[in-house]
This record gives sequence, structure tokens and C-alpha cells, in this order.
Amino acid sequence: MSDAARILIVEDDREIGSLVSGLLAREGFLPRHVTSGAELDAELARAPANLVLLDVMLPGEDGLSICRRLRARGSVPILMLTAKGDEVDRIVGLELGADDYLPKPFNPRELVARVRALLRRSALSATAAQGERLGFGAFVLDLGARKLLRGTLEIEISAGDYELLLALVEHPQRVLSRDQLLDWTKGRTWEAYDRSIDVALSRLRRKIEDDPDKPALIKTVRNGGYMLTVPVTRL
Repeated sequence: MSDAARILIVEDDREIGSLVSGLLAREGFLPRHVTSGAELDAELARAPANLVLLDVMLPGEDGLSICRRLRARGSVPILMLTAKGDEVDRIVGLELGADDYLPKPFNPRELVARVRALLRRSALSATAAQGERLGFGAFVLDLGARKLLRGTLEIEISAGDYELLLALVEHPQRVLSRDQLLDWTKGRTWEAYDRSIDVALSRLRRKIEDDPDKPALIKTVRNGGYMLTVPVTRL
């Protein structure tokens, strides 16, 4: 699947965009370089993308705003490129629904590894058993449709949040360490002190907990990790 994946690169620096496009093309992907949110919208109207590689610093509409719009429209994997050491942009990007981030300057091999990991996760989720639904508390996770439902209401979650929730739902009432969750959701592309799990958990709690400040469904276990507290049933 990933060998033919269509990747949209949103980067205003034409030299960097050209270099990344060439790198991804040599790896067997189908890259397309655009320089703005408007050009991205035009490309998406022409054909869907399997992944969006999105720079934060763009003229006009910035990458964070574009990320917010993309996530409101669907679950296409988003890999954000941030300035080296700019932790604020990374955290905000993850809060808005980005699936992963990579600081500039980056190692080309790491970029390819992260792209492949995101595409692999997306493909595995897409091929989940059609019609399989997992119930927990007042919610249902539809694996075939990659949807989270509360009654008839669909709760919007990003691809990364879906993977995290799936890991918790597949191991209910069991303490899962942060490293376990990072391995299961991001493979071995994560870095030490990666805060994406903490950010995603905070985001999930705001969407499924009655009181996110006093979570009842996803508990934090001191010096242990996180745990889905309710049983899970296959529907």
C-alpha cells in the first residue's frame, strides 16, 4: 500500500519541497509539492491523499490552521514539520489532531521511517474486520469505519487518537505504560520524552469523559501508566 501512497507536501520553501519530493519519489511514493493551504485544497479536490506532510511555518494560513481544517474534514494522517526545539508548536499541532511531528532539520531516513509508520498504521486500521464494533461504557468503537460513537452521535477523533484509543480498548482494565502505548501507536519512531501520548490522552479525555479533570474512563496510574477502567464487549 505505502509504495503507491500519494503524499502531499505543504512547504513554502521550494528547494526543501523539491528535495523532499525527490526523496519520497525514490522511495516509491507518489509525492506532490504545494506551497500553501489554497494549493493543498486544490490538490485534495483533485484526488485524495494518503498522507499530508505539513510545515508549521507557512505564509498566509499557517500549518496549525491547515491541520485544524484537515482534521475537521477527515482522518488523513498528518505529519507536521516544526522548527527545532519549538515544543509549543509540536504540542499545539498534536492538540489539533496531527498524528506525528518531526523537528527540522531532520534526517531523511527518519522522515521516510515516520512516513512508512503512519501509512502502515492507517492501512492496518483500514483493513480491520468489517463490522466489528467494541463497546465500552457509553461508547462504541467501530473498527471497520474507524469511528467513535456515543449512541447515534459520532465523536470526531484524529487517526492518532483512534490508534491510542484502540490500544486501550484492546487491553481493558490493564495498566499500560507510556512506552507500551508509544510502541503500539507509533512504532519505534518515537523519541525519548515524546509527549504525544500525554497530549493525545488529554484530548481523548476532553471528548469522552464527563469531567476531564476527574477522569473515570481512562485513569492515570501513578508510576505505572494509563488504564481503561471499564470492561469491553464485542458487539
